[in-house]
Amino acid sequence: MGLVPVIVINDAEDAIPLGKALAEGGLPGAEVTFRTAAAAQAIRAISEKFPAVLVGAGTVLTAQQAKEAISAGAQFVVAPGFNIRVVDFCLEQQIPVFPGVCTPTEIEAALDKALSVLKFFPAEAIGGVSYLKAISAPYSTVRFIPTGGVNAENLRQYLSLSAVLACGGSWMVSSQLIAARQFDEITRRVSEAVNLVKQVREGLK
Repeated sequence: MGLVPVIVINDAEDAIPLGKALAEGGLPGAEVTFRTAAAAQAIRAISEKFPAVLVGAGTVLTAQQAKEAISAGAQFVVAPGFNIRVVDFCLEQQIPVFPGVCTPTEIEAALDKALSVLKFFPAEAIGGVSYLKAISAPYSTVRFIPTGGVNAENLRQYLSLSAVLACGGSWMVSSQLIAARQFDEITRRVSEAVNLVKQVREGLK
């Protein structure tokens, strides 16, 4: 899909209209972060109501959280760092896991676990596109999902890198928009972002 909406949801009742907004915007996928108590319930609601939406759990810090997320229906797990316990648990459960990395040492730790798709975090704070381009050069088999500071203005730059599989971002699904229940605006922003991804990919052909 090229984009992973990174969602912080405070009220599980907003999960279903949010899932609908994503699907209508042309982006049937979501990373619901475990930053709130509503995360597991939201994942369950979206996965049950919209089976075609690829829903996963983000900001997973412990194996226990990974277990809760998978039990709720998460189809993938994303972590901010390389937590060996989280990685091992997900591999044992045969659930795709994308740990966060930002150094060669962390990338090689992931390679040692046979992982080839990794979250690059915090993307902008650590050096942005130029840093990712440099750090990815020795690792031709690895693809990255830059997250952290990615927005509509710099999305094109990230997606233009061959090492980038997709980008994670929250500007389309901000917690303020969700809290205000502005789901039409979320659909509009998601649709804009999806069109931008298509333009970039067409240009790279």
